[in-house]
Amino acid sequence: MPRDAKDAPDDLTRDSAPDLQILGDQITLQPRSYVDARHEDQDHEEALMKHMASFRSEPLQFLREVSLYVSGTGWRAYENVVGQPLFYSGYSEHIKNSVMSAPLLQARISQLADTRLEIEEQQGWLRKDSKHFQTKRSQRRSELISGLQEVAEKWTNDMICKFESKPFIRSAYYLVTQLLTRAYHQGIHVSSEEVLRLRKVAEEAQKKKQSIIFLPSHRSHVDYVSMQLICYRLGLALPVVVAGDNLNFPLVGPFLQHAGAMWIRRSFGNDALYTTLVQVYIDTLLQGGYNFECFIEGGRSRTGKLLPPKFGILSFVLDSLLSGRVEDAIICPVSTQYDKVVETEGYVTELLGMPKKKENLADFLSSSSILSLKLGRVDVRFHEPWSLRGYIDAQLTRIAKSPGTLDWNSKTPENTAIKQKLLRTMGYQVLSDINDVSVVMPTALIGTVLLTLRGRGVGKSELMRRVEWLTDRVRAKGGRVAHFGKSPLSDVVERGLEVLGKDLVGVVGGLAEPTYFAVDRFQLSFYRNMTIHLFISEALVSAAIYTRVKMGGGPAHQDISYEAVSSQVLFLSSLFRGEFIFSGEGLAHNLEKTLVGLQNDRVINLTRDEQGKIVNIGLSDEERLAGRENYDFYCFLIWPFIEASWLAAVSLMGLTPPRDQKDEIWIEVAKAQNTAQVGDLSYFEAVNKETLKNSFQRFEEEGILYTVKSKDPKVPPRLRLASEWAAPRDPATGALLASGRLWDFTEKIAASRREGKNRRDGATVSTRVLLLTDSLGARLFEDAIAGDASAGGGGGGGTGKLSAKDAAALKESIRAEKRRRKLEGRALL
Repeated sequence: MPRDAKDAPDDLTRDSAPDLQILGDQITLQPRSYVDARHEDQDHEEALMKHMASFRSEPLQFLREVSLYVSGTGWRAYENVVGQPLFYSGYSEHIKNSVMSAPLLQARISQLADTRLEIEEQQGWLRKDSKHFQTKRSQRRSELISGLQEVAEKWTNDMICKFESKPFIRSAYYLVTQLLTRAYHQGIHVSSEEVLRLRKVAEEAQKKKQSIIFLPSHRSHVDYVSMQLICYRLGLALPVVVAGDNLNFPLVGPFLQHAGAMWIRRSFGNDALYTTLVQVYIDTLLQGGYNFECFIEGGRSRTGKLLPPKFGILSFVLDSLLSGRVEDAIICPVSTQYDKVVETEGYVTELLGMPKKKENLADFLSSSSILSLKLGRVDVRFHEPWSLRGYIDAQLTRIAKSPGTLDWNSKTPENTAIKQKLLRTMGYQVLSDINDVSVVMPTALIGTVLLTLRGRGVGKSELMRRVEWLTDRVRAKGGRVAHFGKSPLSDVVERGLEVLGKDLVGVVGGLAEPTYFAVDRFQLSFYRNMTIHLFISEALVSAAIYTRVKMGGGPAHQDISYEAVSSQVLFLSSLFRGEFIFSGEGLAHNLEKTLVGLQNDRVINLTRDEQGKIVNIGLSDEERLAGRENYDFYCFLIWPFIEASWLAAVSLMGLTPPRDQKDEIWIEVAKAQNTAQVGDLSYFEAVNKETLKNSFQRFEEEGILYTVKSKDPKVPPRLRLASEWAAPRDPATGALLASGRLWDFTEKIAASRREGKNRRDGATVSTRVLLLTDSLGARLFEDAIAGDASAGGGGGGGTGKLSAKDAAALKESIRAEKRRRKLEGRALL
């Protein structure tokens, strides 16, 4: 089971592990003598991968390397791996037969055949008064079962990973390593301590015929490539990787399927046969002890920070164990960090609202031009693996009255609620574990510093000073910083600037020293977000204090009461519960701990009463003399997210129906969210589709919005503002008024929002903002009323009304959300 925080090693030794040196066929562990991580070499890590010879520069060495892979010399043979046997002729057929013969699948096929027979009988295709009814019925049932078997077999063949040939995997390893080490020229780095621990766990799992389920973070397509390369190089059985079939395009798709990919649809819909097939395949893998990998976040993070957990595949895994079809499996959270992520430029266009392009071979090949660039290195870290069975049993003891009496084959509301609770706690546990072992790269340190400074540029000496300060703060918070041996800080910073490149960080020459400035704030925000999880508590507290600091005046006037800070922190943490991972120790404990930490760092002063309780909070004299640089750092971390939430909340005002509109009008979700990307901005990076989407999700969870997804695939998801949240309108002009429940909610967010000196007039801001959002909202209603198909008016007579089925589905989803909120005890916004 995961260790408690109190059992973790101290913040300095967390960074310190012996180096893993790989030379030829030998893996050598070289321990080091630890003295002081701030002054001595913290970690003598070496890259797991080294550059391979180029035919152009070293033709003889190149041919020698190729011959070693072809002949399978030494570790390249991939023999005697730790785990279940892979890469033998007939592997795919064995897996396919296991899937097709599974009782669960056969029961589903029989059920679907019987259901179809009932329909045919009701429609008169099979007449019960016929002389040969039973014979015809039996024949028809056999035909239906045979047809479903054929479909299931085809889908299985298309889905399953095909570990068939060792010559193939040796060649694939060589090819991919050639490509990867040319893009990430400093290779893949791992912690020797973690790798040795993982190997021991794998050996034990092999004896018990248990699977290791790798749950990595997901920022790039390189994530699963690096994972496969590590397992191959260290002699561990390759995991089967869950992959969306959008990547299954010609040439690349079959290659990936034979290297570890299992293809699944992006959406299962109501296809009972396909859903059962995925469940049975996962059962088969876990029953056979084959390693398995899926991404806890679902898709790639476009923002740089961890996304909320997705529960689709985890739900299948959990069902395998709860049903008893699988005894146990080992969970291994994995963090993958990059000096520079290949896809960030494409992420920016997506976050600005451009449609995501479908994956294809042409785009894949064109992106290969990046392989000639020097993108630094990849750092992969493995959390201590833990037993899924042990975790489930411990959680059930806490949340179920009589866990031993639960019948998981019965889909009761209680079972469904408990399973949802298990999934949620497990998902956030894995995310917490990933954050716990993540390392902060130099590019993330530089990006964070550049985006948390008040000025437009920063001299090199000041940049180095702030990077050093941030490095110390990361370690003090229990985080890890990537290791660079005995390289001086100036070299590490220079290296980070080189990797980021002039397209992201500009430099002004001709001055006393080079001065750097952010060129592309949007891309740099990706790297800043790699550090924010470490300081989210400090950021929220600082934003809460800012509600008073922003008013100006003398130091005494800027002091704020503990109750006011606590109230605003509770509000913000609830607002951002879908964005960040918070400690489960409770608000009061976390707030006290954070305030004391900020006081110890001389950022704030705390005034206590006679009982020792905090009554007032204010900035310290030292912090004011330093120009509020550390306090501002925490504020700048959270301000873009506050800005995005404020934009989303303001856009809801525009969803208030027109004055004389009596019918319920439903607006297309995508168009409503797009209107939120136009507003009164402090931060360009706040116009972030992902963050805005998360805000809308939170508003839906709290009943501010209603959202419905039609069963008709031609009708896009639509939303409507809950009537009790609608803003009031001027009776005479119909204009939106800056009052009411929704406006108060928006102002609560705005209280912690950064405002420039020229925008502190609240009346002016509210007038301008309301005019803009009302204008944009009016267009949305006009489109819906006009029956514009692209605005989602279909299926409702051209007025955006819901069909009876969609209305019923909406009522059920609202009831389910209320039950879920009650079960989880979520705080209201």
